[in-house]
Amino acid sequence: MSNGHLPVVVVIGNGMVGHRFCEKLRSAGQYRIVVFGEEPRPAYDRVHLSEYFNGKSASDLALPMTGWFGDEEIVLHLGHQIREIDRQQRLVHSDKGVVQPYDYLVLATGSSAFVPDIPGVEKEGVFVYRTIEDLDKIRGYAAGARSGAVLGGGLLGLEAAKALLDLGIPQPHVVEFAPRLMPRQIDSAGSHALESSLKKLGLQLHLNKVTQSIEGHGRIEALQFADESRIAIDLLVISAGIRPRDELARLAGVSVGTRGGIVVNERLQTSDKHIYAIGECALAQGMIYGLVAPGYEMADVVAANLLGGNKVFTGFDMSTKLKLIGVDVASFGDPFAAEPDCGTIVFEDRHKGVYKRINVTADGKYLLGGILIGDAAAYNLLLQTVNNRLVLPADPSALILGNRDAASDGLGAMSLPDEALICSCEAVTKAAICTAVVEKDATTMDVMKKCTRAGTGCGGCIPLVKDLITATMKAGGMYVRNVICEHFEHSRQELFDLIRLHDIRTYAEALAHWGKGDGCEVCKPAVASILASLWNEPIVKQATIQDSNDRYLANIQKGGSYSVVPRIPGGEITPDKLIVLGKVAKRYNLYTKITGGQRIDLFGAHVGDLPAIWEELIEAGFESGHAYGKALRTVKSCVGSTWCRFGLHDSVSFAIEIEQRYRGIRAPHKIKGGVSGCVRECAEAQSKDFGIIATEKGWNLFVCGNGGSRPQHAQLLATDIDKDSCVRYLDRFLMFYIRTADPLTRTATWLNKMDGGMSYLKNVVVNDSLNMGEQWEREMQALVDSYKCEWKEVVDDPELRKRFNHFVNAPRKKDPELQFDNLRGQTKAQEW
Repeated sequence: MSNGHLPVVVVIGNGMVGHRFCEKLRSAGQYRIVVFGEEPRPAYDRVHLSEYFNGKSASDLALPMTGWFGDEEIVLHLGHQIREIDRQQRLVHSDKGVVQPYDYLVLATGSSAFVPDIPGVEKEGVFVYRTIEDLDKIRGYAAGARSGAVLGGGLLGLEAAKALLDLGIPQPHVVEFAPRLMPRQIDSAGSHALESSLKKLGLQLHLNKVTQSIEGHGRIEALQFADESRIAIDLLVISAGIRPRDELARLAGVSVGTRGGIVVNERLQTSDKHIYAIGECALAQGMIYGLVAPGYEMADVVAANLLGGNKVFTGFDMSTKLKLIGVDVASFGDPFAAEPDCGTIVFEDRHKGVYKRINVTADGKYLLGGILIGDAAAYNLLLQTVNNRLVLPADPSALILGNRDAASDGLGAMSLPDEALICSCEAVTKAAICTAVVEKDATTMDVMKKCTRAGTGCGGCIPLVKDLITATMKAGGMYVRNVICEHFEHSRQELFDLIRLHDIRTYAEALAHWGKGDGCEVCKPAVASILASLWNEPIVKQATIQDSNDRYLANIQKGGSYSVVPRIPGGEITPDKLIVLGKVAKRYNLYTKITGGQRIDLFGAHVGDLPAIWEELIEAGFESGHAYGKALRTVKSCVGSTWCRFGLHDSVSFAIEIEQRYRGIRAPHKIKGGVSGCVRECAEAQSKDFGIIATEKGWNLFVCGNGGSRPQHAQLLATDIDKDSCVRYLDRFLMFYIRTADPLTRTATWLNKMDGGMSYLKNVVVNDSLNMGEQWEREMQALVDSYKCEWKEVVDDPELRKRFNHFVNAPRKKDPELQFDNLRGQTKAQEW
């Protein structure tokens, strides 16, 4: 029906916040809505804008579906800039001649990039980072650029730096005026941890730098700093902050703040009661909110009030969690609370780039806030602990050390009050999520998004939403299915059995039989791992669904070079093979290092050189070490009875036998082993996924140990057994793990989650309580018999070798930008 006689609401701005307002107001049918947007396209997801450089198209980022505005009878003017607001006549005038009357006007004009007044800022090659059009310009210019920088080390600046990496700019610079990165979110120690991780990824960081001028003749050539230093660049992205778009309000005589922003009251009305302001253009309670979640809340407030409600905006929690260039960064509550007003607990692992800080009240009862760098898995629960003022456990350090089950301390997801705001972007409470599970059968994240919209914003709440779904289902006695993702309604174990029974050989076949959609970054590598575990075919046959490590059979290093890691079973190697490794390293200018797993790694290889390098190594008798794969890495050995006066048995020969048996076998996660010739444990076998230790009567077999971020000793599975029994138990143990573990689950975590724990595992493996022992042994022997070196397959197959050529017409050409440094006497490739 026609709604032309209805009161008119004009919205200036078609960004995320303006679109959210339209969504909230349109369903009531009480107003006619007219929207003006400056950009040539409808609203899109700016939060994930950087993914535009990772293959997402503008349509992928679009918020409304095609035809949405027409279906909702909303008039949308794209590419229109409003030139004037006539408050007396209540009219808006666009630059294309459209004059639109309004009853109420909503300013959702957002913000623009703050561009410092630096001499030379107008030069060619200088860009801002705000819109898809900006990104198109950067991408076009970057094709001819050799070096680049980002001015600004805040959230958007680091996002822009990631974009330059994605565009192939070698070692982009990040220049920050403050003495630390992300100065509004993290402290100095957190910045140091973040700096360490970002440097490993190839960024060059310049902190506490005042940019004096942008040098160049017509186009940018360098940045000149006040301390007289300079960096040569030919592309600059400015991301030094935002400036509220309040110019229309100023021209119309609407009140604005002294430092910018449209002044609003708690109902988000401006000084003109017919005009509202929401999002980054609004100055609410003296503050500009630069995140999407508070903008959404503002949109909800104005929509509710126009529909007759009485809702107010009382401020918003600015806690945030994001992944910057692969590094988790989060801050919540009051991250900068300082002693003596509070107690501060800090955990720092400089080797792994992990920094965690929590601030608790002086009496230790309540959490005030904190910072997480490198590992932000606990963010959602910590944020809820702050927001809902939950009483802390007796030992608050458990919150960040991870040595206690949160649920046992009353801090699990179900301990939160019903009104706890789980998804701040969409204002979804715990009660709404639990109700959707019970009443609407929202037992998967995909269904939950449709029912409540939880997780459809920034996505940071998804882990906690999943926990609530699972906990609610368990509390209601519902069957909990541990599905891989929304594309496969099966657990990994179920999918493993289905693929085996139906003899499926490709991801496409599996998706056609049991999946839906196009798949995702979760299910594709999981299915590829299952296929490799079952059929033991070279992983390169599944290259299109694998990450870069398996795709190129090598670990990608910071900046884009690769490592070469041949297998050296038991750490035993001949002088001739050592000479070959040395010759290859010198020929290809590779950095060499002996690892803790008794192998020799060669770093700095160009992807195009990998087949040639491996051709030489294979000719000398080496084979792939699978350092890139979720497979057996190494079986570490001491020298055993061959040389050691304490050695009881020949640990070296046994380690070689074990490594050659299980080499190349794919699993849910990497596997490491060790064989020690006596209880002195020089091979550190009890920290491995399986460990074998010599005794007077034979061997002790330990399983499910783990190094890494959460070390755990292996547990004793069998005592004083002979070699044949040891191998037989290992076959069963490994096949049981491969069949039943979730994707990316180490053996230690697998055992920790197993009902019955070690007693059950021993019953299954040693006592064969499931009567599966002989079948698992046969399946393992079939994998052993079908082993082929993946790199030999590539070297011998011209078609597979083509995958390593970046340039079809110049397959042997080295990157002209690759240079070399001296590192402790070795030639080391500079990351490019």
